[in-house]
Amino acid sequence: ENVCMPLYIAGISDKEASARAASLLDRVGLGERLTHKPAELSGGERQRVAIARALVSEPKCVLMDEPTGNLDRQTALEIHVLMKELSISLATSFIVVTHDVALAAAMDRRLSLVAGKLHVEA
Repeated sequence: ENVCMPLYIAGISDKEASARAASLLDRVGLGERLTHKPAELSGGERQRVAIARALVSEPKCVLMDEPTGNLDRQTALEIHVLMKELSISLATSFIVVTHDVALAAAMDRRLSLVAGKLHVEA
């Protein structure tokens, strides 16, 4: 239901919304957790649900603020890899705001804000 919500708001039928959400949850590695409540999911799993919810309406661009901020290093790395895979397979761009140097380094293009000035990094 969490992942279906943007589709419900857009007027998509329950059946189609459920099918699209289930397919996307399977793609992010949560196909076996469809009936679990948020409290029953780990932090990384909850982040994957949030990514699926953001992508279920097939946007061209997703804005993310500290997508790995509350995750351990290994789970953060898994989210990095997932974002890269989904960006390519779904033709979706991610604009990410982060303090995570490793996540920033994994992005195709980096801009940094230093002392109030925007810098383009090579």
